[in-house]
Amino acid sequence: MERIVLPELLDVLPPQDQSALRSRRDLRRLNAWMGHPRIMAQLLQTYLTDRNARRIVELGAGDGHFLLSVARRLQERWPAATATLVDRLDLLDSQTPQDFDQLGWSVRTEIAEAAEWLRQSVQPAETAVVSNLFLHQFQKEQLAELLRLAANAARVVIALEPRRSWLPKFCGRLLWVIGCGPVTRHDANISIRAGFSGGELSALWPDKKNWELDERPVGLFSHRFVARRKH
Repeated sequence: MERIVLPELLDVLPPQDQSALRSRRDLRRLNAWMGHPRIMAQLLQTYLTDRNARRIVELGAGDGHFLLSVARRLQERWPAATATLVDRLDLLDSQTPQDFDQLGWSVRTEIAEAAEWLRQSVQPAETAVVSNLFLHQFQKEQLAELLRLAANAARVVIALEPRRSWLPKFCGRLLWVIGCGPVTRHDANISIRAGFSGGELSALWPDKKNWELDERPVGLFSHRFVARRKH
């Protein structure tokens, strides 16, 4: 299946549009259904092992609920961490930072395009740059540049994306069964067609000599990519 990137409705709707609000709620349900918070928590525990280096930057963080779900799964093992939520829109409600604070996490938001923020940001050496259902929105050239910038800013880069294959495509047509609205059903099909398979992200990674790359399917519908600096 050829990879095709098209605009998604959620990206063009006004943030407070009722359809957009419903779609973001749908995404929380979909993330739980796909197991992405659990998978991300496991990957962070595996690759970010230094107790003094629990610094996370999430690109395309949206309303912050995905990383909050990850933080809840890490609460007992990680009583404290520092997180930066980067998104081009200000989507956090007043409760979300309080929820992070109750978990012992320090969180701040950056309203910016991901690539522009990475160009201007200087991160500590042990930072993990993560993303969830975000990289598939970019064409090949933009994606290569975003990965290059992430490599400059992190020791670990982790991405969870849609898997571009027949099973996710088939199941994407059945999202009405779990109560997803029209925007989510429309965008899911576009996301799957723009998703990844094989080693497509690894092929775009800028420095294969000094990084360990691990790219594979995960679960029934998802694709994971992990890059860890060797030294």
